[in-house]
Formats: sequence, structure tokens, C-alpha cells
Amino acid sequence: MDHSNSSSRNHTNCNGFLHPNQPPMASSPNSHPKVVTGTAGYILEDVPHLTDYIPNLQTYPNPLQDNPAYSVVKQYFVHVDDTVPQKVVVHKDGARGVHFRRAGPRQKVYFEADEVQVAIVTCGGLCPGLNTVIRELVCGLNHMYGVKKVLGINGGYRGFYARNTINLTPKSVNDIHKRGGTVLGTSRGGHDTKKIVDSIQDRGINQVYIIGGDGTQKGASAIFEEVRRRGLKVSVVGIPKTIDNDIPVIDKSFGFDTAVEEAQRAINAAHVEAESVENGIGVVKLMGRNSGFIAMYATLASRDVDCCLIPESPFYLEGPGGLYEYIERRLKENGHMVIVIAEGAGQELVSESALSMSQQDASGNKLLQDVGLWISQKIRDHFAEQKTLPITLKYIDPTYMIRAVPSNASDNVYCTLLAQSAVHGAMAGYTGYTSGLVNGRQTYIPFYRITERQNHVVITDRMWARLLSSTNQPSFLGAKGVNEEKEEEPSNELPDGHCSKGTSASKELSCISPAAC
Repeated sequence: MDHSNSSSRNHTNCNGFLHPNQPPMASSPNSHPKVVTGTAGYILEDVPHLTDYIPNLQTYPNPLQDNPAYSVVKQYFVHVDDTVPQKVVVHKDGARGVHFRRAGPRQKVYFEADEVQVAIVTCGGLCPGLNTVIRELVCGLNHMYGVKKVLGINGGYRGFYARNTINLTPKSVNDIHKRGGTVLGTSRGGHDTKKIVDSIQDRGINQVYIIGGDGTQKGASAIFEEVRRRGLKVSVVGIPKTIDNDIPVIDKSFGFDTAVEEAQRAINAAHVEAESVENGIGVVKLMGRNSGFIAMYATLASRDVDCCLIPESPFYLEGPGGLYEYIERRLKENGHMVIVIAEGAGQELVSESALSMSQQDASGNKLLQDVGLWISQKIRDHFAEQKTLPITLKYIDPTYMIRAVPSNASDNVYCTLLAQSAVHGAMAGYTGYTSGLVNGRQTYIPFYRITERQNHVVITDRMWARLLSSTNQPSFLGAKGVNEEKEEEPSNELPDGHCSKGTSASKELSCISPAAC
């Protein structure tokens, strides 16, 4: 779809966007999804463009056509009609399904290098790869498009109106990818849409790159809506960040591979401690507030884990088939065992009051009880009371060590792709989108698809079955319960542990099947 063509804009208007001659109107976030349909059930969930609400924008030739680095590329620019399917496993007679716009450089750009004033901000918790993304945004803007004016917003969203900024140049960010954390600093909360957009407008900023998780992306969506309401020529771009890998649609979030790799070190230490003593038990608590991806993948990668507990899979302690019974059996068979537990698992068992379940941090996340300490003490108390087996238990919590390390090689490459794709999209005039990997291809995804739900492990999927086969642990769930859930509605499962719909979790049952998702 060529955004310099007015007929294309009129087509988009039929899908809820403003006519170019209409003044911008106030609107709530996600109020105008931009959807284009085609033959054979084709659906393009497109991202907004500056020309959707600002008429007659001037275009310029893309400077990449004169860039020596791109001189050897057979196809400089992404075709305007290139899209990427959300789901690649389809039936031959099925609909083509949902697609997203393919990321990459376009033949025309809507900014000249001299007029571009960029702001980059990091929000929320730490994650491996933050500095790599910052570095590649700065270097990509400079080396590919000649953009010199890049500001780093210090301290998260509140840095916009606290007027804390850092000038970023390729020289100043050259080595930051070798460090953990973020050179810009970060914080939770502090989002005030009006103040932030006022600051963007006052500073003359026209490209904003926002790096953060689902809460941060919701804030980015609100910023985009306010920018659009004011009719500003500002591209608002999100880069999804969550170490838990719980952002929907995308294949994975940056930092996840590093987190799994670092988690294995903790698991290995727990295994060494456990096997070195009689009836040794190693307990490792890993990150995963609502999704157990790190625990699941670290368990599969290490091969030393006997039991993996995640938020999506309820478990119980006492009675036949319970955790205590399994631990005793495993100790009698092997003489030691390793338990991996995600921080969000078993919270309904650990919480003693409704008050503790309702408290939240500045980002709106529920404050969790320390399930690792709790389950370690419960196991010690149980075997002390039973007096059947004298155990030695070691508890390891590597949470902040994992978050604070630099990203590994795989994540460094991924961060480069995310950052450069984000830059190409902003220069081409796209806005209100997140840069992400879908089925191995870089894409532009509208904010509302990123913020509509969280991604969860599907425990009736093949990936969880692989884990159960690897650990030989009980599922803590009877076949009857699984079948009842499956019969509620047809499956909406995507391959290997991803749901295509939002997940409604409950205290008793979290994402028990694709139908529940």
C-alpha cells in the first residue's frame, strides 16, 4: 500500500481512520484499528501511517540507495505489499488468515536527516540487551540515514517531563552493549501522557523509540493517540522488552535466550549441591510472574531438572500424586533431585490473605510472595515431620543476576534486527507500532495486538508434553480435567506453546488448554 497515494488513504479511511481533510479528533487508545481484507480470507492488521491524519506530506528518496553497505543488496527496499502471516501452519482449504506488514526500508521516506530529532527511552525492569538496542538505534539512525540529533531520556517515562536527557552519538554508545542494564536508567510508572507529549512537542522531537514490556507499550499507545489527536508529525515506535517472553504475537522477546542460558548456570549449581549429599534437593526460583517460559526452556535445556513448576500449571503438595509424594519417590530412586519453580507459580497456595494478593507495584504488577522460600520451607517441614527421609535442601534465587548480565550472541543479533527495523519503519512514516519477529520475519505490529493480552505456556501443547517427558514429573492434573477443558470450544492453539487468543487465568486453573486461552 503506497501511502503517498491518496486513494490508499481513502481505502484506509473506510477502516476507521480520519479523512486527510478532517481535523484530528480525540480518540481513545486502539479506537481505530487499521484492517485491510483481501481474497481467500486474507486479513492485514496494518499499522498507522503519518499520512492517515496529516495530508500532503512531502516524501524524499531513501538515502540507503546511495549507501555503500546496501550496494550489494539485490533488493534494496521492501515491496509495499509484502506481509508476514501470523500463523504458518494452515490447512490447504483454510483461510489465509491474519498478516502483518513486513519490516524493512522503503523506497520513499517522510523525514530528511537534518530535520529528525529522536528520543529513546527505556522503561520497566532490567533485561539483557537493553544497551544493545540503544546502541543499534543510535548507530542505525546515523549510519543508514544520517540522523545526528538523538536524545536519551533518562529514568523512564518521567524523564520526559523531568527534562533529564543524554546526547547519544555512535561514539558515546560504541561499547555499551558489553554492559548489563541500561545506560539511560529506567523506572516503573511515571506515565503522564499529556506531560510527555508536551515535552515531545516543546523539544521538537519527531521520532520516539520506546523500549519496554506490555505496560510500557500501553503507555506508548497512549502517547501515539495523543500525538495523532494533536496532528503532530511524530513517529511513535515500540520495541517489546520482557525477560519473561510473555508478549503476544512475536516469536520471542529479546533477552529471553540470555535468561535461559544464565538460568542453566543456577540449575547446574543446584544439581551439583543436590547430588553431593544424601537425599539432596536443589530448589531454583526463576523469573516468570504470569508465564513460565524461562522455567520451561531452562528445564528442557539443562536436562538436570526433576520437576518444573510454572504459573500455568496448578500443583498441590499433599496426598496421592502430590509434590511431596513425587519428591519422596524421586529421592528413593536417584538419591537427589532438582526443582525449578517460576516466581508466579503456586501463588494461591502461598498467599495467606486477600490483601497480599491485591498489592501492586508502580507498573501495576501484582506483588508476589516469595514462592521459592515458601516451598523450600514447606518441603523441609514436611520431611522433618514425616521423619522418613533426612533431606538437605539448598535454595538458589538468581533473579537479579540473570536480569543484569549483558546479552549473549543470539540476543545481540536479534536486538540489531529489532532496532534497525524500527528505524526503517519510522523513517518511512509508520507510527503507532511495535517492531517484532513473527515466524522468523521482522514485522510491524499495531500496538493493540501487543497490549491486548499476555502470552502463556499452553500446558496441553506439545512443548509442555516434551518437558513432562524429559523430567518424568506428574502433570498434577487428571486426564478428565484436560478433556473437559478441551470440549468447551475448538482449539485456537498456535505451534509450540503460543495461544492465538487472550488468556483468562483463575486461581484454580491458569491456561489449562488452548480453549481456555
